[in-house]
This record gives sequence, C-alpha cells and structure tokens, in this order.
Amino acid sequence: MEFISTNAAPAAIGPYSQAVKLGNLLFTSGQIPLGLDGQVVEGGIKEQAHQVFANLHGVLAAAGAGWSDVVKATVFLQDMAQFAELNEIYGSYFGDHKPARSTVEVARLPRNVLVEIELIAAIPVESGQ
Repeated sequence: MEFISTNAAPAAIGPYSQAVKLGNLLFTSGQIPLGLDGQVVEGGIKEQAHQVFANLHGVLAAAGAGWSDVVKATVFLQDMAQFAELNEIYGSYFGDHKPARSTVEVARLPRNVLVEIELIAAIPVESGQ
C-alpha cells in the first residue's frame, strides 16, 4: 500500500491521505472545491465543480493516472437540483470515457461546499514490470 500526496491538490484537512494506491488500484479521498491555498473557491456549482476536477487531476497525475483510468466516481451534491449542470461539467472531463458513477444528495458537505467527488482508478501497468 502506498499513500499518495501531491502539492498539485490542496492538503488533506484531516487525518487522511489524498489517495491510496493498492496494487494497480487508486482510491482518492473525496475532493472538495478548495484552492491550493486551502480556501473554498468562490462561485456556484460550476466554479466549484471545475475546482474539484482540478484537484482530482492533480491527485491522479501524482499516481501516474489520468481521466481514462477512472473506473468509478462517487459524486456528493448538496442539492440534486444542480445535477444537470454538474453532469455537463463532469462529461467535459471524461468525454467518451464513461466510468461507473453514483451521485447522491447529502444534507451537508465539509465547509458547506456544493460538491465533493471521489474516484477509483486502475493505474496502467508499464510494460516490463
């Protein structure tokens, strides 16, 4: 087991890792819309979702993975009425790659943000290993 940590995403705000690699699987912690300065980005679901994806990209890259390696996403929304807008943004990152996904509405998220997303990815095994 390997704990993944990167400066390309905000530091964990609790006693957990940004991600854990086990074999060729990567499990990210939920990412919320924090900038690298640890502050919640201003704006609505659009701005917050793009920040979440920027943070996830940093964590994936630190482990040698990318969007096409994601096999499962779990999306937590503060308001399911924002599902269509989030879905459009989500699709812009994954394109034709369509990992499994769950989306749930929750009563409250850390720092009262609008969205949190966690991923599971299968890290490509380099040839010769």
